[in-house]
Parts: sequence; C-alpha cells; structure tokens
Amino acid sequence: MQLTHAHEAMASAIEDQWLAAAVQTGAAVRAEAEAGVREAYTLAGLPEPEKIYWLGSPRAGAAAAAILAVAPELGPQTAAGLAGVSGGPAAGLAGVSGGPAAGLAGVSAGTAWLAEVHADLGRQGWTPGEPLGSSLRRQIRTEPWAAARKSAVEALGADGWAQLSAAAGRRSWGLVMDLIAARLRLRLSEDLTGGLGDAGPAARRMVLDAIYGQHDGTWLSTFDAADRIIPGAGLMAPLAGLAEVSRHAGWWWAYQNVAILTERPTLLDRDNVGRLHRGEGAAMEFPDGYGLWAWRGMPIPADLAAELPRLTVERIRDESNAEIRRVMLEHFGYERYLREAGARTMGSDEAGTLWYLDLPGDEPLVMVEVVNSTPEPDGTSRVYWLRVPPSTRTAREGVAWTFGLTAEEYQPLIQT
Repeated sequence: MQLTHAHEAMASAIEDQWLAAAVQTGAAVRAEAEAGVREAYTLAGLPEPEKIYWLGSPRAGAAAAAILAVAPELGPQTAAGLAGVSGGPAAGLAGVSGGPAAGLAGVSAGTAWLAEVHADLGRQGWTPGEPLGSSLRRQIRTEPWAAARKSAVEALGADGWAQLSAAAGRRSWGLVMDLIAARLRLRLSEDLTGGLGDAGPAARRMVLDAIYGQHDGTWLSTFDAADRIIPGAGLMAPLAGLAEVSRHAGWWWAYQNVAILTERPTLLDRDNVGRLHRGEGAAMEFPDGYGLWAWRGMPIPADLAAELPRLTVERIRDESNAEIRRVMLEHFGYERYLREAGARTMGSDEAGTLWYLDLPGDEPLVMVEVVNSTPEPDGTSRVYWLRVPPSTRTAREGVAWTFGLTAEEYQPLIQT
C-alpha cells in the first residue's frame, strides 16, 4: 500500500498528539492510569494486579521493585533497616541473587531517598513478605507490540509500513526515545549502582523490566495512525491499556501480583533541537527530587549546574576536565571569556577578526568575530562569534571553514 500525502499529513498530526503526551509534565492522572494498567493485564489474558503502588520517579520505581522482589527473603526486621530507616547502620537487601539476606552492605550515607521509597511503600499499605511475582513486561508490552506490527505489515506491506513509521513515529522517536528516555535509562543504571551496595544489582535489573509509560507514545502513534488508514484493522485494541497509561503516567512496572507506577516529570527543559539542557538546575526533574542535569544533551554533575551561574575566568581555567570546561565556556559565553581572559587577535580582514587563547590541557580556543552586514531595526550591527579549528590563520579562512570551503573557494556575492 502506497500512502498518499493526505495519509502522511494525518499520520504526522497524530504523531504530534502523542509527542505532546510524551513530553508532558505535571501530576499523573492516577485513576485513568490505573484503569489502563488493569486493562493492559486483561487484554494480555492475565489477572489484574492485586495492588498498585505509586512512586515519585523512575529511580524510586526501580528501587521499589527491588525492595518488593527481595523482601520475602529479608523478613520485617531486616527490611525495616533499609538505608538507615531505623537510624542505625543500614541492613537489608544483601544476597539479592539468592540465599539469606545479611544486610544492605556498602550502602552509602547519601541514599536517604532509598529509605523514603521504603517508607512510601509502607504508607501505601505494603508489608514485607508480600509476593511481587515475575515480570510481565513481555506479555504486557512486547508481545502485543509484535502482534500489532505483524498485522500492520501484512496490511500495508513492508514499504507501506516503513513509510507510515517514518510519517508517524520517526521524529518523536528521535526526540523522545533517543534524547530523553535513553538518557534517563543510562542515568538510572549509573545512579542505581553508586552507593547502593548489595541493593544495586537488584535495582539495576529492575530497570530492564520498565515499561516506558508516556515515552511509549513514540511507537503507539504509528499504530494509531495505521488504524485510521486501514479500515477495520483494530490495531490499537490490544494496545488500549498501554495507550491509556502512556497518556496519563510515567514509567511503570508490571508484575504478577503488583504494578508499580511513577509520576511524570515536573520539569523538562530542552534546547532548540530537543536535547536535555539547563544551566540553572536539573533539566529533567521529578516530584521526589530526582533529576537529570544536562547541558546540550551532555550529562553534567549536579554540583556543576549549581556552580554555572557563579563562574569566573579563574574557575574555568582551573577545570581539568576538558568536556566540563567546554560546558562552562558555553554558559559563561565565549566572547566574555575571550575578553576577560586576555585573548589576543591574530589579525582582521574583510570577513572579521580572528581571536586566539590558550586553554591549559585542551586545544586552543580560536574564534572569528563577525559583524552582521545587515543592520538591526535600531541601526546597530549584531556581532557573532564562530569557533573554528585551532589551525585557522585568518578570519576569512575561519568563516570559509564554517561553509565547508577553503579560503580561496569562499567568494560570497552578498554578505548578510
């Protein structure tokens, strides 16, 4: 089946709706999300979960799943010692691979959030010893997706399916799964390693069981569009529960006896190409305080984000990590840094002025100062700064490089 332009336009509009849900911030709509969970279990031919627990972030959700998974081995006394809940040394979750649990060996003092997860479960009625059951991710998410995809390919043909996938999902997949969900998954694996001692392996394994909630809209959109194009296809029917959770909640976990749902972020800041980006705090933050700090998509330490507004030339110069120094330079401003750090000019020509500054432990900072030939409405001329390779010797060569040309090939008829 060959899609028409009208089909593609409709698919793109449907993708926009799912993309909006995928990046939505604010409190989950719990009643609708829980109804979606129950429907997802029913559609998979499974009994509904006996209990549904809510946590404030995907990190808390993975930790809660780990706690529930090993609690029957621990017993109430040991589980109560999670991360110093009782005020003494942490004890709980060791031996997660089997055998008697001896204690949360190696849990650091910086994991008070783990104690809060334990307490949050308790406030919702959990008691140690409740069975979690095995993960149902395959039955709830993987198998319905595979079945729906098979039906769609049979109806549309391989080329038609590829065309529809591009029209209804490629853009949102890149913006959400690549730039947000993948970053979150990676960060979770790192954060559930450091400081959790013997609890770390269990919590990290639980990340693999996650169903992505609102982020699953990046592929649900394609099946939604297919349903509008293929008469009577009913592709979304087996996915209706997943879709309901995706519209109303964040990441979640499905087990035989228990479902664990998490809130959507309260804040999501991105740059103009969709990368996580913020210089004054977390670029992605959840209600329980968990967050991801990033600058133009690059993860940065939380303490660096707090420091960025107070940067000085000396602090930037003393930074030994070249990647972090580049983040500092971008936030501080290249023009300001060149001026305050004492950069020297290497000459001027009709293209602009070339500036040079040594950076200890990194390649030199070489930039072309270019004045816009077209005045602004108020009569002033805007100045632009272009970073160019350290080997650049003239401003003309630097400007030409930004166009992929040599200085000799760069012959603009009009400059704007």
